[in-house]
Amino acid sequence: MGSISPPTVSPYRPTPADITINNHQAGDPDRILFQNVLILDSTGSLPYAGDVLIQGERIVAVGQVDPAAAMGALVIEGGGQKTLMSGLADAHTHLSFNNAITTEELTTIPLEEHVLATARSAKTYLDCGYTMCFGAAAARPRLDIAIKASIKSGQIPGPRTLANVPEITTTGGAIIPDISRYADGPHEMRKVVREFIELGADNIKLSMTGDNIVENMPSEETYFTLEETVAAVEEAHNRGKRVCAHARSAASVKLCLTAGVDVIYHTSYADEECLDMLEKKKDSVFVAPAINLPIATCSGEATPYGFTVEMAEKKGVKHEVEAACKAMTEMHRRGIRVMPGGDYGFAWAPHGTYARDLQHFVERFGYTPMESILAATALGGEIMGHPEELGKVQPGYYADVILVDGNPLEDITILQDTSRLHAIVINGCVHKLVSVSDTADRK
Repeated sequence: MGSISPPTVSPYRPTPADITINNHQAGDPDRILFQNVLILDSTGSLPYAGDVLIQGERIVAVGQVDPAAAMGALVIEGGGQKTLMSGLADAHTHLSFNNAITTEELTTIPLEEHVLATARSAKTYLDCGYTMCFGAAAARPRLDIAIKASIKSGQIPGPRTLANVPEITTTGGAIIPDISRYADGPHEMRKVVREFIELGADNIKLSMTGDNIVENMPSEETYFTLEETVAAVEEAHNRGKRVCAHARSAASVKLCLTAGVDVIYHTSYADEECLDMLEKKKDSVFVAPAINLPIATCSGEATPYGFTVEMAEKKGVKHEVEAACKAMTEMHRRGIRVMPGGDYGFAWAPHGTYARDLQHFVERFGYTPMESILAATALGGEIMGHPEELGKVQPGYYADVILVDGNPLEDITILQDTSRLHAIVINGCVHKLVSVSDTADRK
């Protein structure tokens, strides 16, 4: 890989402006009281009975609530059976992917319709209880950026979002040419990163390897050099941005870790050396396997769209799923931060099915339901750069919460059923409410 060493840079942290939302409107309740709920606070503690009070955009009390402080609040009753928990996070978000059957369809949709489809995806994430999205690539340069701005200003509903732009790749390394920008050598890498940051990107995406689903581009092929990877990371970090990477091969994972990439996607073929390197950097790197799309491909969900189970096995997708599950199980054992986020936005992994990932973590990687939820909530606050404000039900945190009909620790799949989400609140504003106890003044 060479002897080049990346420079030391300050840890990336989004500014408060990067994650804030201004969605409050005249007539919104100033206070919301969740009464008689099971509180799953994402600290690792088991759920416990109590009340939660929200004032403005923040949680102000958890457990026992002073009746005087709750006077005049909108009261949402849990009946002792509903679980209040943090909104969920997706670490590999493609808001602008439009449930396409083929990769070409990601950009053949006219721009105006594509903007509307991207806004609809953002609303769908929130409808599914997702309040944090870490952008992993956009089909067009400013789609993520424009939608994020509209969410922040309260024009459209959606999650807190860190916006991405098209993938950066090298000549001959584009998995999806229409959503890629080419850069060869360190100089071109720096130039493209600068252009994307000037557009308003929060994240930069490197597409470093092939993908077994794509013809003649195996997942174990690597298309970047260390010098190119370091140049892209250095340029992004120098300007306060984070880098994520499509990196399926062992060689690409090692490039990422040597260069200082912040979020590594897939890591399917991580070998022992990769695992050792990941463990040493487990406090500064995230892994998001995006396992749902290949699992769906191997289970026959892609068959109606022309990609059969037999094709998945022949092309090596099944083998990659087996390798990735083995690698994630070992990462879990070593305490490496692995997060859900499954490449949603394709026909057989459509928007709205995001919570499948939590089930995969339990069934494929050996996580407990609690560990899976912590990966999707508390770690969500970490990847969004504000773990002291996002991802937990604690006083002082942003009021991004969901009220679930039942206990997801007993059945992790209930998070896939939007009818079981009886309330969704983001930034202290009610996005969804199935029922309400009362709005009368409390004596």
